[in-house]
Amino acid sequence: MTFQIVTALLVFLSVYVIISLELINKASIVLLGASILLLLGIITPEKAFTKINLHVIFLLASLMVLVNIAKDTGVFQYIAIKAAKLVHGDPLKILIFLSILTGTTSAFLDNVTTIIILSPIAILIAVELGISPVPFIIPMVIASNIGGTATLIGDPLNNIIGYSSGLSFGDFLFNLTPLIVIIGAVSIVLSLYMFRHELRTTADRRARIMSFDESGIVTDKVMVIKTLTVWGFVILGFLLQDLIHISPSVIAMSGAVVLLIITGSNPEKYLAEIEWVTIFFFVGLFILVGTLEELKIIEYAGHKIIDFSGGNIKVATFTIIWGSGILSGIIDNIPFVAAMIPLIHMMNASMVHAGNNILWWSLSAGACLGGNFTLIGASANVVAGQISTKSGYPISFWNFTKYGIIYALVSLGISTVYIYLRYLLNGI
Repeated sequence: MTFQIVTALLVFLSVYVIISLELINKASIVLLGASILLLLGIITPEKAFTKINLHVIFLLASLMVLVNIAKDTGVFQYIAIKAAKLVHGDPLKILIFLSILTGTTSAFLDNVTTIIILSPIAILIAVELGISPVPFIIPMVIASNIGGTATLIGDPLNNIIGYSSGLSFGDFLFNLTPLIVIIGAVSIVLSLYMFRHELRTTADRRARIMSFDESGIVTDKVMVIKTLTVWGFVILGFLLQDLIHISPSVIAMSGAVVLLIITGSNPEKYLAEIEWVTIFFFVGLFILVGTLEELKIIEYAGHKIIDFSGGNIKVATFTIIWGSGILSGIIDNIPFVAAMIPLIHMMNASMVHAGNNILWWSLSAGACLGGNFTLIGASANVVAGQISTKSGYPISFWNFTKYGIIYALVSLGISTVYIYLRYLLNGI
């Protein structure tokens, strides 16, 4: 192997290990890795910058603006408390509602933001019921990762997969949402069974929930209407993407700008609230993976995977589902997916029966759902653990994992059956 290939591999693997062990902030180490490759001339600045997918960058940044404005309206908190009162403070019914609300919201907002918005409400309700919020928090985290798998914008992994493969919002909705509805329903049943003994309270405690006054949460109803209207048009634009031929990044950016203007919001405030660390993490990551692609390292790995599968699409499909699922529970799944994308392109071009985007759906389902394996499997898991701990209810790595591994294994099993029956059963 040449000096360039050896160096690129060492840099990429070192960055990967450091991210997985959480030794250094992941954005810092990814940008350092990209800088090393540029400084050593492994890749030229001109080539490196063409590897940055600006569609993904602008989509993420625009969605962050839209989400932060929506968060400030208080509408999500209002819905959660209103629902808790509608079921008369019954912990089991609250668990069902919070799981559905979290999963549905995560399909249109990013997982982390959904957890940041809804976790404090779940903790408040649990405390008033006199029970631990952990039986609410863990199912909500699971639901956020499941729901985020359903759409192009629900999970950063799908953002990357969608733009790299040319798959639209409608493609994700048509192909993955039925699977996610099934997995979501099964996960709620699992939650009710696993936490049934911890979700018991008294009539007096339930009466406290009924005394909540949610009317003061939403202070500006006009802003809520404007926000929901713009969000509605943005989602409609995503759904009509194949007809109007406008990129989701352009739709989201247009929606963010319009919402800033019609609500009179301070652009400086919401631009400052963009998670720039996340944005620059993606910038560095695109350069790292782009270098491996430029040096034909990805192509070589693709040939090896094809050789392993013997050109059998079934073997390749199941390997991707379970391989990405298990690895995503152990290591950061974003760099893993970014590295897999060129491989999937190559396998699609080389393997017989690789139509219907089978391998893309396998990668999305495996990587997104595999994040439920452990507390560090997805960013939403880590954030939820931090919020719960700060509130006096710590969730340890193993306390989460003993539940997460069940959810993940069941989800991957259902995904395997679903993809086999829908795409592989006939004629292959």
